[in-house]
Amino acid sequence: MSLFFLTFFIVYGSVHVYTSAILEKSRWPQGFKCPSCQSTSHCVVWHAQVKTFQCNRCHTQTTLTAGSIFHSTKLPLVQWFQAMYFLTQTKNNVSALELKRLIGVCYKTAWRVKHKLMQVMVEQEQDTILLGRVEVDDAYLGGENPGGKAGRGSENKTPFIAAVETNEKGHPLRAVFTKVPAFNREVVTEWAKRSLSASATVVSDGLACFRAVTEAGCFHTPTIVGKKRKSTDIVCFNWVNTILGNLKTSISGTYHAFDFEKYGTRYLAEVQYRFNRRKDLRGMLSRLISAAATTGKHPEHNLRLAEDWR
Repeated sequence: MSLFFLTFFIVYGSVHVYTSAILEKSRWPQGFKCPSCQSTSHCVVWHAQVKTFQCNRCHTQTTLTAGSIFHSTKLPLVQWFQAMYFLTQTKNNVSALELKRLIGVCYKTAWRVKHKLMQVMVEQEQDTILLGRVEVDDAYLGGENPGGKAGRGSENKTPFIAAVETNEKGHPLRAVFTKVPAFNREVVTEWAKRSLSASATVVSDGLACFRAVTEAGCFHTPTIVGKKRKSTDIVCFNWVNTILGNLKTSISGTYHAFDFEKYGTRYLAEVQYRFNRRKDLRGMLSRLISAAATTGKHPEHNLRLAEDWR
């Protein structure tokens, strides 16, 4: 589809027929397929203004949005597309409060739309595996605790692992940000088996738990930082520190009241999704629309459940 016309319709408004056609093509690129029996033979039945697909074999009826991330939505598709545009094309994160103003909905609706779209990003990024040379660091996000202990051991912050894959020229390719319950050997082993190729070379500081990446078959090259210097001064950690700094600035500058401990996986996936597709900004919107069309339904009560780091 033309990026110009897609952007025009999303930003300035669109007729329902146009957005429906885009979603239909994204959900069924080869034509309608029955969700029950996979048959492609069907007819179209209209219930008022709702287009319903009826399978000719098993007679199952399904709408364009049923069973997808848009399941049971009362919001026009053009506003969903607008939300996806702003979440992919803006330089910084977009809070639910800002999204409320941008697409003209109430805060509760904006929160629900944003978290559903972030869940799409989570599912798109959950199978990302880093290869080659990978810079790894422990990181923390959360509320400040004046007078309390900072960094490792702080009771007021949520830990996550940041990993950045670099090429032979030392340029960053892809990143993985994973919220974890703690930094220990068991957690790092499981994370490495899920997020790293067995052939990866892991560059990290001297934190003992990172030795566990060898249990996933990776080669480990630790660098002891020491008390007299900072990891930000060490060249081998250049990209993971740079990207972590940008991530923390982006999150703290956009979100002023959110539960990172509960919803951290989604907020991290939002940053990871955009970073890993930053070289294809023109195609990022179309790809998110396609991903949203094929992601299963996530009711609000499920979205509000505490996340399992696994």
